[in-house]
Amino acid sequence: MEHPSLFLARAVLALAGLLALITPAAADEPLSLGAAVSAAVARSRSLDASTAAAQGAREMAVAAAQRPDPVLRLSLDNLPVNGPERFSTTRDFMTMRSIGLMQTLPGADKRRARGERFEREAEAALSERAQRVAMLQTEVAQAWLERRMQEQRWLLLQAQITEARVLVQTLDAALRGGRASIADVFSAREALAQLEQGLIGAQAERTNARLTLARFTGGPPDQPLADPPPMRQTTAAVGEADPWRNLPDLVALQAREAVARAEAEVARQELKPDWSAEIMFSQRGSQFSNMVSVGVSVPLQWDRPQRQQRELAARLARVNELEAEREEQTRERTLQVQRWQQDWRAGRDRLVYLDAQRQPLATQRVDAALAAYRGGREGLGAVLQARRDALNLALERLALERETAGLWAQLEYLIPDSSTGVKP
Repeated sequence: MEHPSLFLARAVLALAGLLALITPAAADEPLSLGAAVSAAVARSRSLDASTAAAQGAREMAVAAAQRPDPVLRLSLDNLPVNGPERFSTTRDFMTMRSIGLMQTLPGADKRRARGERFEREAEAALSERAQRVAMLQTEVAQAWLERRMQEQRWLLLQAQITEARVLVQTLDAALRGGRASIADVFSAREALAQLEQGLIGAQAERTNARLTLARFTGGPPDQPLADPPPMRQTTAAVGEADPWRNLPDLVALQAREAVARAEAEVARQELKPDWSAEIMFSQRGSQFSNMVSVGVSVPLQWDRPQRQQRELAARLARVNELEAEREEQTRERTLQVQRWQQDWRAGRDRLVYLDAQRQPLATQRVDAALAAYRGGREGLGAVLQARRDALNLALERLALERETAGLWAQLEYLIPDSSTGVKP
């Protein structure tokens, strides 16, 4: 019979081999924008912190709504310290060994207000979690789009370098055959050097974009990207009567305002002092009677206008402060989102115009300059300049596409999914 440790070792090796086969396939699977967002939300520790904060506030809500713990009092009263009965606990009629129990009795409304305050804290923590989800989704989408743009830029420069190298090789051969000038050769080599220098920066920016996205998703930096989702429309609400009320940052402000109102209610309830009741049993010597004492105590709010009422006024002022901030923030956010929508639509239109008008012109200019050079009517400089302009236009289009896609991401992830925090 095989030894258990040997069997376990073989099982571990088999599992390692299976993982070695599975992992490369998973790494080679293209990463879509939605998958990147889902992975980032799933592994975010900041969201776990918000969930823990909400759980802690809920636990405190239960505790705050309870009565305070009773107080047990043990005492030795009236012990003689001189004379023939000194330090005797039984011979003097005034000496008592007492045990008492005291309970503070806050009103039901006060206990309810204290618990409600922490319930509002829990809701505020959850609303801040939703705000963090929306911010995280936007950041990940921007990182995915930035990496895609850097990948395309790198590929574009690579293609331009390949063409430039072919041109340099052709001119070198033509120069040896006496069909090209040395000036054209140096111009072509300078153009190639400029492209190669630009590729060095593009390579660094592509690597940084890969690392940034991998930091969010936890996947390998070189995992290929899938095609982008259609960006012809967004899920941002535009037809509602009040489309901005569900924005996470505004909901978070509303939640904080609710916390302030709950704190003001606690301060209002504190205007009512907490009564305390106490019962005490006192034992004396066997020749004397035992005694029971009952007492009630209540704080004297002798300076209520300067203490309790001042605290309530401060809490109400805090409510007014948060309400004013929320209204001002709502106006600012409304304008910001409306401008995003306008800029996004304008970006789409600019891309359509660039593809329909400017791109064909750039291609025709390159073809015309090349034809003129081949026919001896123009020098190589015109061809190189036309190619530089075409490259600049292609880079301009990449930047415009990235800017427009970034605005789409801002609008698309304004409001996270209410159940999972991730859009389907």
